[in-house]
Amino acid sequence: MTKPRIGLVLGDPCGIGPEIVAKLLARPEVAARADLLVFGDRAVFAAGQKTAALSLEVPEVEPEVAARHAGGIALHHIPFAAGDACPPGAVCAQAGAHALELLRMAADAASRRDLDAVVFAPLSKQAMMEGGLEQEDVLNFLAAYLACRGHVCELATVDGLWSSRVTSHVPLSQVAASITAKGIRDAVTILHETLQASGIDAPRIAVSALNPHAGEGGRFGREEIEVIGPAVGAAQARGIDAVGPFAADTVFVRARWDGFHGVVSMFHDQCQIAMKLLGFDRGVTVLAGLPFPVTTPAHGTAFDIVGRGNANPEPISHAFDVALDLIGDRRPIGDRG
Repeated sequence: MTKPRIGLVLGDPCGIGPEIVAKLLARPEVAARADLLVFGDRAVFAAGQKTAALSLEVPEVEPEVAARHAGGIALHHIPFAAGDACPPGAVCAQAGAHALELLRMAADAASRRDLDAVVFAPLSKQAMMEGGLEQEDVLNFLAAYLACRGHVCELATVDGLWSSRVTSHVPLSQVAASITAKGIRDAVTILHETLQASGIDAPRIAVSALNPHAGEGGRFGREEIEVIGPAVGAAQARGIDAVGPFAADTVFVRARWDGFHGVVSMFHDQCQIAMKLLGFDRGVTVLAGLPFPVTTPAHGTAFDIVGRGNANPEPISHAFDVALDLIGDRRPIGDRG
């Protein structure tokens, strides 16, 4: 039986990505479950292996050859010319530009179906912006690069609980004005479809309120009455098992107690603080709405521990697991009608 093919992007070359990718690939069960193609510079990857006290036998191939490279791990060498100009543990524009190139190359390979999914190690948004990123984040960068027309959304998952967000990388001062019935519908729908793609036939979704105490009947805000509640009702009318709005300070507790599979939050930190408290070393971010599964650890580049050899590979291992779960129907989440 043909194994799935996963692209592994080394991430920011100045961060812990090369180390944790090496540690992941050193696990025999990883190559037993998928054929893997690493995207990155050979010297950067070698430095990551050295930090991890590993020496891996990884042949260099082109992505289209990797599709026929059965039984193991290969590297697609993409030179990082900056070298000494970007020391380990530093924010560097050249490193950001290199990371964007790695993402483009992996996305091209997945678009050609040489890969079934992409997992990328942590990236520095600051370095990428200094290196040419024009979008607000990697999700929107890839959506623009791949000319995606449907809704895209960052999802978070830890220990089987998933979450989506109605708003994401916007100033807190703009959140209330950005909460719309369409935004809630899109966040509920993309979470519902992703849960189904991950193997849950009948997902149960809790929807968070925006205001304290879910608005206290309108005393602390009317978004729950005028926007969120009706949007939840509309989702139910479409056959989605969504309920709420629930007070944001207890919705994740309720999700655990009452067996919900996912939570829709109204803004970034309302979701991310809870999910990272539930399991920072196990959290995974999923870029939903792209033509193929894309996952990454929920943590950052950890510039402060680069080169020490103690970076934890468990989050990228979980990102690998989630990518495998999502491989199957290659129609984009959000385009499954």
